[in-house]
Amino acid sequence: MGYMEKREVVTAFLRYENRILLLKRSDKVETYPGFWSGVSGYLGEDAMGQARQEISEETGLAEEQLSFVCGGDPLDVPAPELDTCWQVHPFLFDIADPDLVTLNWESESFRWVKAEDIHGMETVPLLLKTLARCLERERGRRPKH
Repeated sequence: MGYMEKREVVTAFLRYENRILLLKRSDKVETYPGFWSGVSGYLGEDAMGQARQEISEETGLAEEQLSFVCGGDPLDVPAPELDTCWQVHPFLFDIADPDLVTLNWESESFRWVKAEDIHGMETVPLLLKTLARCLERERGRRPKH
């Protein structure tokens, strides 16, 4: 296996009444078209700021419609087929009104699913594990650093 470039990304999960918003990536995106994902994008300077920006761009939700729950520990997701190792910074937000979600070109459709239903879906690599990082942190199983 050759050298893998490390690329940092954020993935934000939006939750409404115990369901998680998954976006089906459109065929216009560079990586994983047709796969289900959270709201995601390349990391700029500030992971939280980037997560909020991606949510705004990809779902049309404004800052005041989001309630930050927690962030999870970054997760390394090797993608040898792309010569890349993604370092995913996960975030979880609750939202008040799912009817306000409007997609941009990056996604072709969306679905609200229970976490356990993600198993059978064709997702970007390790999506469920990424989500679990947030849910575990929320449940307080792991000490905050």
